[in-house]
Parts: sequence; C-alpha cells; structure tokens
Amino acid sequence: MVMKCEEIREVMPDLASGLMAMTPEIGGHLADCGACAGKMEEFRRTMALLDEWKAPEPSPYFDVRLQARLREEMAKPQAGWATWFRRPVLAAALTVLMGIGVGLFFTKGGGIYSPGNNVVADSEVQAEPGTAVSDLQALEKNHDLYSDFDLLDDLEVQRDVVANP
Repeated sequence: MVMKCEEIREVMPDLASGLMAMTPEIGGHLADCGACAGKMEEFRRTMALLDEWKAPEPSPYFDVRLQARLREEMAKPQAGWATWFRRPVLAAALTVLMGIGVGLFFTKGGGIYSPGNNVVADSEVQAEPGTAVSDLQALEKNHDLYSDFDLLDDLEVQRDVVANP
C-alpha cells in the first residue's frame, strides 16, 4: 500500500514527538518523497528545541504580591444583594412600562394611531366659506345628518304611495 503525502503530513507531529511508531509504509514514503522527508526533519528539530526549553521560574516575590493583592480585594467593601439585584429589576420595570406605553399608544380608542380615530387636529386650517374645500369639509362633518335625509326621502315616497294607491 502506497501512502499519499496528505496522509503522511497528518501523522508527522505524532511521529516527530514519538507518540507514534514509524511503520514501513511511512518510512518508504519518506525515503521516496524529498518534500515529506524535509518536513519530517523540520518537525524533529522543532520537537528537539521544545524538549530543551525550560519554563522560567516565577519571581520569588510572586506569592507575597499575590497574597497582598488578595488581602486588598478582600478588604474592599462587598456589594450586597441590593447592588446586583437593583439593576436587573430596574431594567425589567422599564421594559414593562415601555410595553404598556406602546400598547396604550396603539390600542383602539386610546392612541392617536388607532384605526377608528378621526380626530381633526386643532391646527388644521379651515377653508373659506363657499369654496369647494369648505363644502367638502361640511359634508365630511355632517355625513350622518345627510345620510338621514335619504331616509326622509324614502318615507315621503312611501306616504305618497299609501295616500295615492
């Protein structure tokens, strides 16, 4: 079985660190492929450098400074339950109030944007009497009254029919 370069590159870190043993297929591929052999050598040198590396020792005063910092933090006044409880409660209350306000603003009969609201603004300019615009405004305002005139006309027609059979 011949191994491909991609398969060899996947196992190179384990081979270089000694976590995986060299198999004859891998050894044969490394002998035939110069690119993979060069990569393997680079991995081995990198692993050798990492094995030689020593972690720096912490400062001798590290523990002393850490203990002092912990004492300072413990000496600070602790925030009580009211501090961490207050902010979420205030945020929730504000959210509820905003929801109620928006709901009242858009509900039927309550808000200016409700579907049945036909309130005319006070700042609306009234047209001069006798113009077409003023006639339309009068018709708009008195629509219910004028619609009853049709009923009166129908009643007179019925009376005529009854009186003159």
